[in-house]
Amino acid sequence: MDKTLNILQTLAKIGKVISKIGFVCSIIGAIGCAAGIASLAAGATNVLKIGGVTIHGLIEQSDEMSIGSMYLEVIVGLICCIGAILLTRRAVRYFTNELEAGTPFTLDGAREMLHLGIWAVCVPVGVVIASSIAHEIIDYIFPQIGELSLSSYISPSIGIALIIISVICRYGAEVRGEREDEALTNAGNELALGEE
Repeated sequence: MDKTLNILQTLAKIGKVISKIGFVCSIIGAIGCAAGIASLAAGATNVLKIGGVTIHGLIEQSDEMSIGSMYLEVIVGLICCIGAILLTRRAVRYFTNELEAGTPFTLDGAREMLHLGIWAVCVPVGVVIASSIAHEIIDYIFPQIGELSLSSYISPSIGIALIIISVICRYGAEVRGEREDEALTNAGNELALGEE
């Protein structure tokens, strides 16, 4: 039993580290996308030079990408990064609380995992909806920017798995609570018998 719990706690530590890395990377990505939007809006397309070649020139020459397509890419990137920030922040909070509790089988931990699962289903859907709205707006301003493909971004399977695991953790917490109550009752009965 202790060996399995140690494995679960090791996985929780790994999950916390990966979630923190994802959180930091998402923030950096969001800042980069916001800077890209600002530089496109300011008309500063020659902001970043690498060996005399600007990033704007590189994109425009290799992919024949229009300004509208660039706007779409950085705005959708910003929306995706914000969604990732929301999810990874929740994941960090879950893993931190789980490690403090020392077990995933607590009612609060199961509730947090349920919320994380719901967020893991809803946030990608919200990201796709917001990105589609951004696509329509930019397509209205800059016609013929191309299609937006985010079908691979929506995958409710992770969220559904987390929701199912939260039910298992809740059941484990209830069984654990019943055993603790039973142990307290037995200890109280033994104390009462000893006093007689």
